[in-house]
Amino acid sequence: MVLGTPTADSSKLFAMTVTEGDPTWAGPLAGAGLGVPAYHVIEEIIKSQIDADTYEEEVGLMEMTLEDPEGILEAVAGVRESNGLS
Repeated sequence: MVLGTPTADSSKLFAMTVTEGDPTWAGPLAGAGLGVPAYHVIEEIIKSQIDADTYEEEVGLMEMTLEDPEGILEAVAGVRESNGLS
């Protein structure tokens, strides 16, 4: 799953939802972990697979305006690591 979420908290929540199941127990994935590894679009492993011009046009502005890109990367990687998906 490739995320484009704007904060570390939202990134972690969505990553946990597709990997472990909905942690709020409110949605259809409550208790239903899919084991899907999540990555954020700004991670180098994803970014490197996208044409540079397309990335700049579609993601560049969003990436520049993120308040805590390192926090986002750490949150998503942490979910993968805690589930043995890294």
